[in-house]
Amino acid sequence: MTYIDWIGSAGVFLILLAYVLNAAGKLGTKDLIYILMNFIGASLACYASVLMDYVPFIILEAVWATVSLFSLIRYNMKN
Repeated sequence: MTYIDWIGSAGVFLILLAYVLNAAGKLGTKDLIYILMNFIGASLACYASVLMDYVPFIILEAVWATVSLFSLIRYNMKN
């Protein structure tokens, strides 16, 4: 695997782990760790997509990271 594969895989792993932990009832969607896992995971996956020059996933992951960033800002404003 290339370093791009590792970056993308780490990002996707974080997103999927957040989803699985949420589905299992271990994390809520408003938990800081859930928001961070989505933000960091989407950012890494977006970066890997940029390195691969694959526009559909750049758009998908950029939107995902942006929504997660807004959730993180909202979380910080409440606390």
